[in-house]
Amino acid sequence: MKKKKVNLRDIDPKEHKGEHSHDDGHNHSSPEEISNFRTYLPAIFSFVMLIAGIAIDYFDAFPFFKGWIRIVWYTVAYIPVGFPVIREGWKSIKNGDFFTEFFLMSIATLGAFAIGEYPEGVAVMLFYAVGELFQNAAVNRAKGNIKALLDVRPNEALVYRDGDFVSVNPETVEIGEKIQVRVGEKVPLDGIILSEKGSFNTAALTGESKPDTIAKGDTVFAGSINLDGVIEIETTKEFKDSSIARILDMVQNATARKSKTELFIRKFARIYTPIVVFLAIGLTFLPYFFVDDYVFRDWLYRALIFLVISCPCALVISIPLGYFGGLGAASRNGILFKGASFLDAMTQVNTVVMDKTGTVTKGVFKIKEINSITFEETEFMKYLMAMEEQSTHPIAKAILEYKADGSDYEATDVSEVAGKGLKGTVNGKTVLVGNKALMTSNGIEVPSETDGIVESIVMVSIDGKFAGYVTIADELKEDAHQAIKQIRDAGITKIIMLSGDKDSITQQVSNELNIDWAKGGLLPEDKLNEVEELKKQPDMKVAFIGDGINDAPVLAASGVGIAMGGLGSDVAIETADVIIQTDQPSKIARAIKIGRSTRRIVWQNIGLAFGVKVIVLILGAGGLATMWEAVFADVGVALLAIFNAVRLQRMKWD
Repeated sequence: MKKKKVNLRDIDPKEHKGEHSHDDGHNHSSPEEISNFRTYLPAIFSFVMLIAGIAIDYFDAFPFFKGWIRIVWYTVAYIPVGFPVIREGWKSIKNGDFFTEFFLMSIATLGAFAIGEYPEGVAVMLFYAVGELFQNAAVNRAKGNIKALLDVRPNEALVYRDGDFVSVNPETVEIGEKIQVRVGEKVPLDGIILSEKGSFNTAALTGESKPDTIAKGDTVFAGSINLDGVIEIETTKEFKDSSIARILDMVQNATARKSKTELFIRKFARIYTPIVVFLAIGLTFLPYFFVDDYVFRDWLYRALIFLVISCPCALVISIPLGYFGGLGAASRNGILFKGASFLDAMTQVNTVVMDKTGTVTKGVFKIKEINSITFEETEFMKYLMAMEEQSTHPIAKAILEYKADGSDYEATDVSEVAGKGLKGTVNGKTVLVGNKALMTSNGIEVPSETDGIVESIVMVSIDGKFAGYVTIADELKEDAHQAIKQIRDAGITKIIMLSGDKDSITQQVSNELNIDWAKGGLLPEDKLNEVEELKKQPDMKVAFIGDGINDAPVLAASGVGIAMGGLGSDVAIETADVIIQTDQPSKIARAIKIGRSTRRIVWQNIGLAFGVKVIVLILGAGGLATMWEAVFADVGVALLAIFNAVRLQRMKWD
């Protein structure tokens, strides 16, 4: 049932609190409750009729309950649950598909009626119908974890046009327009926040319940819910390219990408079902040639039991349900698998290769150390900041964060020395800001202590004298250490780091995180070559984790490509097989655990279904099983498999 979209501004606060919700003093059933009751009504009716009929038979309470009256009673009990199945079976036959579960159940139950086993015929179809209802409920619940994202899709945007904010469809908003988001509303498009700050609930996008506070100039994603005050945003993407639209597209497509196990079982069922039908026919007639006391009715009954047992619905339903559960559990944890096949692929990974910047580090430069030689630190930084205010380099931005309102000194005649740094004048003094090559080329003697510095270093000279230096470093993400430990705990035997950053920094980060092997100073093609070499090793299944455009070739070439969905480039996200929406590397181990748990439950279901069916098939063929055992072997096993698959949605992954 489609949910009505409600705007929070249209709700009366008193009504919302329930003060006027029961004016007449009566409780009213919701449309959803009425719909659910109608769904179960045929099964309830058949169940009551069946129990009543069995009770009358057992106690012989009504002598007239014989002959055609008894047949009509059980027929009326059969029709509500049997007619829909027979109708589906007939539709399948008209479409050229004879050997379906609907056909099997129809033949088996109508055959039971033909030999006078009316209660068993009704019971088999009733339990099959109840099993289907449970299956549908479980599938809908598993899909609901995924489809819940659809409720996050914003359906309106308040855009500033002609001097006022007007409500429009988000798809009509262009890049660069200003939009307003009120408290409790969803951000309709990706953009940069213009207000001083904002607090947002990003649980639908990232799986994280903790509110995210975003400052002026930072990026806010579509689908986030504004928690505090009216904010204004300048859009940076069209709606079709926004984060929420991209996520919805990936999630909806994920259910269409079947795993190899799922595809195999479907193909197997197509072959298995007709074989069982012909075996049942053989079980009915062939004993005539080999058994002295052949009774057609007895062998037909055994064949009907054989048909009920053989129905493959436990396999066909519970296996995709297992994968739905895995995809739903992952999406609730801020992990998007682009298909069930990648859940399987994740279980085979034994080597994790990762980029550095943006993957285990924040990708944001920060001042690590200030070392001033000839000036006080504050004075030294005024000269440096005055020069860096003329630059757009990321390192310049990091230096300018030293003081929010910048330097009160002004740099003039600033020029860039290609590949080396900046040269200019501050307070009448000649200032050089850059690397060692800039210093030495201008005759400035650099202290030897700087030679052992691993981090990026910005050197400063004032009026021909070395004045000091600042080291700049990218910070590790808060969960970087935890991520590496959890990846190892998940059974990954080798962790490798490949980075485009200089090798000394890459090695330092690698040592700090206890990574097995690292290599820096790599171009995109170098990373690709390294991964291709790893793949040549026997039994090595490689997952690569990255976030930038330069990582896209490696993401495509690796066994499983994992992209950071927050800071990651669009190209990397489109190329990857798995998206970590929160940018937390610790989610990698969680993705591995979800993949392995999903596969384990799927194979448990396969083993359960085949094991029970084979045992009861043998008993049925030997006349040792009745229709009741047949019902358990089919519907009972299907329900057990469903309950097993539903466990995925309740598991804890920490």
